[in-house]
Amino acid sequence: MKNLKYDIPAALVVFLVALPLCLGIALASGAPLMSGIISGIIGGIVVGALSGSQTSVSGPAAGLAAVVLASVTKLGGFEILLVAILIAGALQVVMGLCRAGFIANYVPSSVIKGLLAAIGILLILTQIPHAFGYDPKNADNFSFFQGNGENLFSMLGRAVEFITPGALLISALSILMLVYWGKTPLGRFKMLPAPLFVVAFAIGLNAFFAAYVPSLAISATHLVDLPPLDASNPGALLLLPDLRHLANLDVWLVGITIAIVASLETLLNVEAVDKVDPLKRETPANRELLAQGVGNMLAGLLGGLPVTSVIVRSTVNVQSGNRTKASAVLHGVFLLGGVLLLSPVLNMIPLAALAAILITTGYKLANVAVFREMYGKGGTQFMPFVITVVAIVATDLLTGVVIGLVAGLFYLLRSNFRNPYSLQQYKLHIGDVIKMELPNQVSFLNKATIKEALWNIPAGSQVVINASGTDYIDHDAMEVIEDYRTVAAERDVQLSVVGLREVYRQDAPDQFVPVLDHATQKKLAPEAVLQVLKEGNQRFREGRRFENDYVHQASATAGGQHPMAVVVNCIDSRTSPEIIFDAGLGDLLTIRIAGNVISREIIGSLEIAAKLGAKLIVVKGHSSCGAIGLAMQQEGSHSIGAITGKIQWAIHQCGEHSHLGDKELRDRVARHNVENSLAEIIDGSEFLRSAIRRGEIGLVGAFHDIASRNVAFGELVAPDTFDPQRPLHIAA
Repeated sequence: MKNLKYDIPAALVVFLVALPLCLGIALASGAPLMSGIISGIIGGIVVGALSGSQTSVSGPAAGLAAVVLASVTKLGGFEILLVAILIAGALQVVMGLCRAGFIANYVPSSVIKGLLAAIGILLILTQIPHAFGYDPKNADNFSFFQGNGENLFSMLGRAVEFITPGALLISALSILMLVYWGKTPLGRFKMLPAPLFVVAFAIGLNAFFAAYVPSLAISATHLVDLPPLDASNPGALLLLPDLRHLANLDVWLVGITIAIVASLETLLNVEAVDKVDPLKRETPANRELLAQGVGNMLAGLLGGLPVTSVIVRSTVNVQSGNRTKASAVLHGVFLLGGVLLLSPVLNMIPLAALAAILITTGYKLANVAVFREMYGKGGTQFMPFVITVVAIVATDLLTGVVIGLVAGLFYLLRSNFRNPYSLQQYKLHIGDVIKMELPNQVSFLNKATIKEALWNIPAGSQVVINASGTDYIDHDAMEVIEDYRTVAAERDVQLSVVGLREVYRQDAPDQFVPVLDHATQKKLAPEAVLQVLKEGNQRFREGRRFENDYVHQASATAGGQHPMAVVVNCIDSRTSPEIIFDAGLGDLLTIRIAGNVISREIIGSLEIAAKLGAKLIVVKGHSSCGAIGLAMQQEGSHSIGAITGKIQWAIHQCGEHSHLGDKELRDRVARHNVENSLAEIIDGSEFLRSAIRRGEIGLVGAFHDIASRNVAFGELVAPDTFDPQRPLHIAA
């Protein structure tokens, strides 16, 4: 009940828009006028109640007008067409039960947004003549070529020739009120939406014209024209299907056509309306097909036009602030009540006022910001969007969407053809490695570009083709990789193909795995290892990690390890060196201890690391260190004091900076603590001091800022000149 204050006004606005549309679509379809009203009532009350959508409004659709008109002619009568509509409804129910609604998930967002923008443009173009007071018959089927033989441009030209001053004045004032309604005091009243006020204002203003300014009065030809109804015998206007034609093959073919077209249009419309729903609710597609099927079966039995979800009424519903599907149901109730009880009042509504409502709705769908947004997403999104817009405006909704889908598929294939892989060069401890990352799907379309990229790799390179994220590789693409093995051997290219699924696995062995062997480790200098760590951290920061193949690396290192560095690191779970430095299995020795403090056992471990051939010792502190925080709080209970006691000297060194905030002071202490750990290593091991002097191993401090992911390194320590008292030796 709490949502009725939103749903009732929205339903009234949708009702006012739906009424002339139902009549206009019936007229354009060559069907009895009341058939459009019947479908509007069914689409609102029945489909609205059964649907799971909170925003969609159903009724007769302009997109089916041409199908209905051709089918009536082909079958020989509207009563026979009703049998086809009944069949179409039954087929939609079957489609819903078979869960065919998944089709909507394969329509690209660019096409959906193009559909919305195209409808907006069509609303503006088709309603401008009505705003001018030119109301040609058969002109409300929302396509470029109108049912009266005109097109949109010719109709606009004729509208200028047949301007009705009163209608133009009403539409202009109505648009101003709709645009600035939210800035007026009346805009605060939810039960009085702007379109409803505009309609009441237009009726009153036209009555004023008729009484006091006859030259501006709008004649009956420019007002809503609801057919008269005998309330005592409403059944007289209902047409029943001629079920004798149920076995007619042509009837079944028309029924199948209507079922397919109506279902596609419905699925596209609900997908589009979900896009403009401010609450981003999702319509259950299969339930929607069931609801539409029941609605079309009733339409066929009671003499209505085919029913679909309709984008114009649905968009008006959303933009009028509806909250639940009650607004769609109530709009159907209002249609029924309006036809039975309010025909004289409804026939006083100027079409110019309704045109103003639809023009402002169209602008919200197709304003400049929409095109600017799509342009900003690049050509692969913008071009299908524009093509969909142009195609719908130039043809009709369904044809335009099909053209848009073809355009979307073309740009998808074009993008896939041009960018079937990523090719990056990495500076690793084993030298430069070129890595080709294959996409999830590799088709024959990718063959030429992959071949060109591989054949252009310089001789003597080390190449990794990574297919770990690839589910499917076409046979032609696999042949290219197989052929490249021969080319690689001729060009002295070391090739490794990793991540292939079992079904694509090749017999040829990998020529290298990116792990250190003894010979390569021995050639490394401390400065080179430091540079490798810096570049690994840069890859980590930028989100382009090498993604090591740990399975291959585990096999390659099973016989022995040849690490390039040893890292004394805090136990903090966010600072794992292998990840922070984008290192592989066997690359790093890591010593984890809270606060990265130094003890005799840790110095012994570092000496072992040196004997294992490690070329660099890194002592790495980090921001927001918990151990530093405990030390600053004088926490020394249990065995924690063995850690925090060692950090007290760094706190003392930072005494002059006690005015800093907690985080800044803690990080400053952490940096000094790293310097003190470096000093303890130098003072505590003659073996390491000598190795550093000879250049066999390097020693460096580092500080890891967790938030920025950056690791800042100090300079390589020279034992004879190192001064731990110098503040902030580590670069910020």
